[in-house]
Amino acid sequence: MPGAAWAQAEVDVERYAWGPHGMWWNGGWYGMIFGPLFMILFLAALIAIVVLIVRWLGGPAQTIAPPSSRTPLDILKERFARGEIDKAEYEERRRVLGE
Repeated sequence: MPGAAWAQAEVDVERYAWGPHGMWWNGGWYGMIFGPLFMILFLAALIAIVVLIVRWLGGPAQTIAPPSSRTPLDILKERFARGEIDKAEYEERRRVLGE
């Protein structure tokens, strides 16, 4: 086993020592603080771009409803036909709408 003893003796002890390449040296901790923040900013920008593309492809939004073609008298006739109001109430409301 002289070969195994020689391999163990050749271990570079300085390679594992703390030195200028440690995490807390030379500003290495900046990546630990700003890395997650930049990832969140990147994801927010990516989501915003996707939303804008989807809205652009979807076309203009319909914010104003088209005007109804039914008149108040038509609605009154439909309510009378469905039996929601009786004849006296129908005549009364028709007279008020006619004025």
